[in-house]
Order: sequence, then structure tokens, then C-alpha cells
Amino acid sequence: MTAPEQQLARVVALLEANRPEQALTELGKVGGSAATGRLAYRCRTVALSELDRWDEVAETARRGLAEVGPDAELLGRLGRALREQGALAPAERALLDALALEPEDPWLLCQYADLCTSVGQTDKAGRLVDRAAALAPEEPAVYASRIQLAYARGDDRSAQRAARDFLGRHPDHPAALALHGSVAVTAGRVGEAHRSFGRAVAHDPADADYAEAAWETRVYAHPLLLPLRPLYRFGFRLWFAAAAAIVVLNLAGLQVAALVVSVLWVLYCVWSWIAPPLVRRLVRGRWRA
Repeated sequence: MTAPEQQLARVVALLEANRPEQALTELGKVGGSAATGRLAYRCRTVALSELDRWDEVAETARRGLAEVGPDAELLGRLGRALREQGALAPAERALLDALALEPEDPWLLCQYADLCTSVGQTDKAGRLVDRAAALAPEEPAVYASRIQLAYARGDDRSAQRAARDFLGRHPDHPAALALHGSVAVTAGRVGEAHRSFGRAVAHDPADADYAEAAWETRVYAHPLLLPLRPLYRFGFRLWFAAAAAIVVLNLAGLQVAALVVSVLWVLYCVWSWIAPPLVRRLVRGRWRA
């Protein structure tokens, strides 16, 4: 194995270990024709994708395609980057071109499914995800697409079940941990969500979104915000229930009880405005200490 090949092997190992920044540094050391080869471009787009540097992903993918010719991986990365940039029509073209080269690639099928989900084509997305699952049922991208699709369909239970299955199958995968944390937040299990996001950060410290989610859930897991968890979970429904209770008590002639509920609800609302910034300051001080 030549020196450039050994360097690229180290890059691949770093990517598999969720260390994209170090992978990019190692890629910068690759010389000769290997630096502009197919594998180098693929690795670079993967590393940049892991860091959410979508403009650079698109630029690198285009440069790679111009250098090495049609490539399903690079087209798929270009499609994903364009979707993140909001250029949905070009993203679809790139993904369809990629699938024309590799029609049975589960990751590409999931990327196209996610694009369809984002524009409301949930039936088409479902067929694509099912096709990907038939090819690779344990592929992380399949689980992630299932969860996204379930939420788009308003099926929270299916999303929660898929998140549990994902974490059970891939207990140390950062995306599985992060998605489990997101589902836990939706279900009002803030403490559980914080633990999941914390583990995701431990496995992938370069991901700023995981770190931000871990910070946010640490704030909302604080004991001072415990009374607000029903508000975070039920949102408008809790406001409606409180208003309905006050109206019903008044109609029933129980004005004193209605007044008590009204005062308690006002205090609860005031606490919901005051407590979060207060807790943020407390948690930030401890974090820095």
C-alpha cells in the first residue's frame, strides 16, 4: 500500500470513528493524484456533511464530479447539500441522477425519501423508505427516515417506536441517541432526552447541533422548570384546558373556584416567562465553573 493510500485509509477510519475534523486535517496531507481521486472527494464530502458545512459540501461535490465524472456518492452528497440549502428542484435532480447509477443504494433511497417528506409527498416517501428497508433493514438512514416520515404523518407513536428500535439496534450511534432524545423531548421526558443528547455529544463531539440540544435539555431538566413540563408537552392544549376549566366553573356558579383557578393559571404563566431565563443563567454559571 502506498503512502497516499495509507493516509486515505486513516481518513476512512477517522470518519468511521465520528472524527470529521481530524479526517479533513488528514485529507490535507494526502498528496499526488490520490488527493483528487474519487475516494478523496467522497471522504471530503462525508466529513463536511458531518460538520453541516453544506455550502462546502456542494462545492466539493461539484468539483469532484467535474474531476472524476459521474459518481453516485458525490451526487447523493450534492443532493443532500442542496436540500439543506433549500434548492429542492436541483436537489431532486442530483438524487435522481445518483439513483440512476445506484438504484438499490439504501442511503440514496432514504435521501430521496427525506426530500419527498420535506415537500409533503409522504406516500412516495413511504414507498422509498420501505424499499430501502427491504434492502438494508438495519441501516441507520432507514431508521432516521422512518422517524422523520412518521412525524410528517402526525404518527408520534410510530416515531417513538422507531426511535426505540434504532437505539436498541445501534446503542452507541450518535444519530440514534440524538433522535431518541428528540422523541423524548416531544413526549415530555426531558431528563431522558438530556441523557441521550449527552451521550450523542460524547460519541460525536464535533456536532454543534448535538451540543446545543444537550445544553437546552440540561436547562429544561432543571428542577425549577419541573412544573412547566406539562406546558412544554401539551402546549396550546394546556392553555385551552385552563380556559375551559375557568369557563365551566363560572357557568356552574362556582365563582370562587374559578377565581382561584384563574389566579393560579396567571401565576403559572408568569413563572413560565420568568423561570427559563433564570435557569439559563444558573446553568450557564455552573457550566463555566
